Amino acid sequence: MRTVHEVSELAHVSVRTLHHYDKIGLLRPSARSEAGYRLYSDGDVARLQQIMLFRELEFSLADIGAILDSPRFDREKAIDQQIELLELRRERIGNLIDMAKALKGGEGRTLEFGPFDTSKLDAYAEQAKASWGKTPQWREYEEKWAGRPKGEQAAMGRSLMELFVPFGRMAAEGADPSCEEAGAQVAKIQAFITENYYACTDEILAGLGRAYGAGGDFTRNIDAAAGPGAGAFAAAAVRVYCGRA
Repeated sequence: MRTVHEVSELAHVSVRTLHHYDKIGLLRPSARSEAGYRLYSDGDVARLQQIMLFRELEFSLADIGAILDSPRFDREKAIDQQIELLELRRERIGNLIDMAKALKGGEGRTLEFGPFDTSKLDAYAEQAKASWGKTPQWREYEEKWAGRPKGEQAAMGRSLMELFVPFGRMAAEGADPSCEEAGAQVAKIQAFITENYYACTDEILAGLGRAYGAGGDFTRNIDAAAGPGAGAFAAAAVRVYCGRA
């Protein structure tokens, strides 16, 4: 067991921060000394490591608590998500460094702001938060699917993926994501999600759309089912559709 001061030195966080985490229930020490001082187990310290990784990725304390306390929490899955997010951040920082070097060398004469775009990182972060099942939409989904056989769930997932197939064709044909056909297909996806999973508002749809083209699991699954570029095209079509709403 470690004292609060030992954990503070080990993790390079202040004692005040550890006290705050205890107060809000985010990191409660497993034991107390006879004098009433906090004592942290190895499990507590491992939880602190998870907290610090999520904080490094700018998750709120409330979101971190919801993730770590979710009955679905899987440490290995969480680490995979953290690695993905950190790699996305590294990619963005690398692009910013390249842009700054180009500006210093006099090469950056055009007004380039792409490296400042955080939409890809933001979308994956939202996907990671939602996957732990603390949102009202996820609870609605669980209520609708309670007791249904896995085969039915898998069939429904395939039916949803089939709705992305036209996006793969449109992407291959060089279609405009703002075309009428693309908008109609987005509407079908929104209606399908609402009927079978949870109420898919325009706000929720916009967030899903960002995830479709963010390069994470959503994008890979859509492209595998509907063809290369389908995820990115779907993201663009959803963005146009929600912009009209």
